[in-house]
Amino acid sequence: GQVSQIVGLCVIILSVFLGVIPGIGTVFNMIFIGLFVDLIDKIGILKTPDNMIVKILMLSSAVLIMGFGTYFYLKVELGAGPRDGLMEGLVIKLNKPVWLIRGSIEIIVLTIGYFLGGPVGIGTLLLAFAIGPSVQLAFKLGGYDPKEAQHINLIDLYKKIKRKN
Repeated sequence: GQVSQIVGLCVIILSVFLGVIPGIGTVFNMIFIGLFVDLIDKIGILKTPDNMIVKILMLSSAVLIMGFGTYFYLKVELGAGPRDGLMEGLVIKLNKPVWLIRGSIEIIVLTIGYFLGGPVGIGTLLLAFAIGPSVQLAFKLGGYDPKEAQHINLIDLYKKIKRKN
């Protein structure tokens, strides 16, 4: 969880260099994803099933849920999380499809994690290679194009709030 937050902060900094100013959704994503990863792990509410078929179904469901979750929170345009902000910035700058950019980000992060001593299992590999197509599918079905997204960044949100007061 905390490692996720640190990596998220690093990715936000990289995204800023690509011209993507973070929004409130960016900051919340970075903080709360890490927080909930640690909390769920500590409480132990999600037990790993023993049955391999159930494990595969759980992983497949998680990949689809993550893809559609990405669509739903980006659609409101309150700022992309660190990896998704980087994804949107690279999709625009490189003019490459979402599945390729998001998948590449995950594979790079997986590789860095591996060299830092993190575990890499079948689930880690499957997620890294499947999340890009899952996000691409959700975007296509929902009609979301990151090239047309107009996220409200922290600066604009501050100005908007200040005008109302």
